[in-house]
Amino acid sequence: MTNALSLEGVHTHVGPYHILHGVDLHVPAGQVTMLLGRNGAGKTSTLRTVMGLWPASAGVLRFKGQAITAMTTPEIARLGIAYVPETMGIFSELTVRDHLVLGARAARRAEDLDRTRLDWLFGLFPALHKFWLHPAGKLSGGQKQMLAIARALIAPCELLLVDEPSKGLAPAMVMKLIEAFTELKRQRCTVLMVEQNLAMAKALGDRVAVMDNGRIVHTGAMAELADDEVLQQRLLGLSLGVAA
Repeated sequence: MTNALSLEGVHTHVGPYHILHGVDLHVPAGQVTMLLGRNGAGKTSTLRTVMGLWPASAGVLRFKGQAITAMTTPEIARLGIAYVPETMGIFSELTVRDHLVLGARAARRAEDLDRTRLDWLFGLFPALHKFWLHPAGKLSGGQKQMLAIARALIAPCELLLVDEPSKGLAPAMVMKLIEAFTELKRQRCTVLMVEQNLAMAKALGDRVAVMDNGRIVHTGAMAELADDEVLQQRLLGLSLGVAA
């Protein structure tokens, strides 16, 4: 099994705070790896460290075997790592079209966008086609999340980092996201996803890593964790069966 991303003994400090305590994490290529854990366990900090937003203070991060520990965020993005933050990072006054032009990086205008890839994204998220010229601030919460994901995917990427995509969304919108990520799975897109919606984690995850207090405390197949309620209670304090 080839790993797209590896973290080996990674520590992260933010000011006086020691956030990550020797994280060891491997994300297999072509699979969806779920990063689970209680609030404050270090999941978002892990994604931010991968992107170079918070530099690692110790340890090594590798993408496709290449050390990226000392790289800047733009350098990491240019390698093919895309990031959808928990806040989504949507600009209210910009249109859907504007956001995708920004995400494409090489495009200066909508006419420069790869039409085949744009049509593929419209297939995943039809609402973006419908509201193409609408200010993003007028979209619903779920539509904004779809826009944030589409912006990350408009330029081809080899690894997608997604932080709690279902947070605050209605169940019907969560189902639409599950359908979209299921299509990404079929295309063998490598995804590292932080998620609190355990039904979504169960539906999408191939692998799972569980964090606690800035460390990885469990790794394995998502299906095995989903079938073991005792392990779920010990690691997460709840049951996937109840969430599903």
